[in-house]
Amino acid sequence: MEIEVNDNNFETEVLKSNIPVLVDFWADWCMPCKMVAPVIKEIAEEYSGKIKVCKLNVDNSPVTAANYNVMSIPTLAIFKNGKIADTIVGFVPKERIKAAIDKNLL
Repeated sequence: MEIEVNDNNFETEVLKSNIPVLVDFWADWCMPCKMVAPVIKEIAEEYSGKIKVCKLNVDNSPVTAANYNVMSIPTLAIFKNGKIADTIVGFVPKERIKAAIDKNLL
């Protein structure tokens, strides 16, 4: 399951999560974001209970996007214990995303 996050609930849903969180920084007009969306949905199902998957629309939540220096989208950030543990920018194969997640589940 994917959770929509924004400037208001980012701290609660992401930073205070007791499990790692994959945040997909995206926008409606971004074609690579649309390409990676089904992959993110699959990952959310495959890793259910192990990680939390959140989506943040950068146009609707510019403060959070700026706080994490998101300059290009899609940016996938893995948060662990309230801090960024890994970042992937751009459209990448599912295996690359899974490898980053697996590394941060240890």
